[in-house]
Amino acid sequence: MIAVSFVSRRPIEGFYSLESYFERVRASLLRLGVEVQHHVSPFTSQGLLNRLRIVRFARRHQGDLVHVTGDIQFAAFGTDPARTVVTVADCGRLHQLRGWKRELLRQFWFRLPLRRVAAITVISEAVKDDLLRWVPELDPTRIHVVPVSISPAFRYSPQPFNSRSPRILQVGTTANKNVARLAQALHGIDCTLVVIGRLGSDLVQLLSDQGIRVENHWDIGEEQVIEQYRRADLVAFASTLEGFGMPILEAQAMGRPVVTSNCTSMPYVAGDGAVLVDPLSVASIRAGLLRVIEDDAFRSQLIERGRRNVCRFDSDAIASLYLDLYRSLMRPGAQR
Repeated sequence: MIAVSFVSRRPIEGFYSLESYFERVRASLLRLGVEVQHHVSPFTSQGLLNRLRIVRFARRHQGDLVHVTGDIQFAAFGTDPARTVVTVADCGRLHQLRGWKRELLRQFWFRLPLRRVAAITVISEAVKDDLLRWVPELDPTRIHVVPVSISPAFRYSPQPFNSRSPRILQVGTTANKNVARLAQALHGIDCTLVVIGRLGSDLVQLLSDQGIRVENHWDIGEEQVIEQYRRADLVAFASTLEGFGMPILEAQAMGRPVVTSNCTSMPYVAGDGAVLVDPLSVASIRAGLLRVIEDDAFRSQLIERGRRNVCRFDSDAIASLYLDLYRSLMRPGAQR
């Protein structure tokens, strides 16, 4: 039996998707006969001293293999390189930072720790490509694409579509979520925009200027999030950058049509079950939304394709991919 020790970050308020994902992975691995232990860092990833403590914490929890998750790749400095797997969810911060801050992050979160570990997993081909862009000296054969599974709590819940005044759900408010262009695309469309994630004053003002009715929810649990999907008529997710794009699958599982972006990981995640738009074009976003609102037959096809697409992201199948990787690293003579 393989014993895998998961080391994860201390949860950050409002950012739980990665934690939920690996909870499902660990549950499936247990069913597959893997001995699983989970060690949550008692220290927040803030400041040099706390990060050194996280490295020491990881050293104390090695197991046969240690799997580091949750944007604390530097924890691998404390583990046995030959028995360490690190998951990289995205490289988003490298796109946002500039100058010495970006180089510091690149070196200590990505280049130095990832060069020394046995294997790296990423959640999409888009993240793999992006990672190799930032750290080109990494061996691509050590980077394994293992997608994200969807929570079984998101279940099909059909409802009549309100084409006269649809309820449009937007998940996330960070810059890459592209809420400003979505607001412009919705100008003149009779709808209610429901936003999960705290809206800043600038976005509140922009939405008001566009004459859009808005509901804003933040710091809510999974049940409340599911309720917002259930009440929604369609989901807008026209991000400019995503490592994966879980709201696409959540919407499809619930039976909601999706408008999402034609870039990074989103076309892969959506399959043929979403309208793909150019996130940098307000006109393209608007056209995608109007097609879903106005074309009943197309909308029904989209929902059915989305439901089929979700089957690609089964929790047990994804856990099996991790198990295959763990076994390959434990075999005698495995590349270390």
